Amino acid sequence: MAKSTNKTQETTASVAEFVAQQTDDARRKTCEKLIHIFSKASKFEPKMWGPSIIGFGSYHYKYESGREGDAPLSGFAPRKNDFSLYLSANFPDRELLLSKLGPHKSAKACVYIKNDHDINEEVLAEMVKRSVAHVQEMYP
Repeated sequence: MAKSTNKTQETTASVAEFVAQQTDDARRKTCEKLIHIFSKASKFEPKMWGPSIIGFGSYHYKYESGREGDAPLSGFAPRKNDFSLYLSANFPDRELLLSKLGPHKSAKACVYIKNDHDINEEVLAEMVKRSVAHVQEMYP
């Protein structure tokens, strides 16, 4: 049985060009702010993953099922109605930090925000730091 290839892989596409293609100034500015926060907190430069995810760092995972691949340590994507923030689902104090983040919705490993205006940047930076450390610990 052939192994499947992950759809979302790191590319050589320009992050700056992707941000410049955002539909309005507010979305571009939110992208720029999130890039700054994620870069500083993760200590990784932004890279495009697939056509629409801005990722920071990478790790190689291998599940018990045998499926394996590479993924960004953290990242975000501007979606139609919000921004999807990709963070570990299990880093220390995740729920406590989420309660201090500002308006958001969350799922297992995603946090959804409308923009950066009402988000506590220090809390988001701490979430990125803890998420990256957690993933690096799980996948050394």
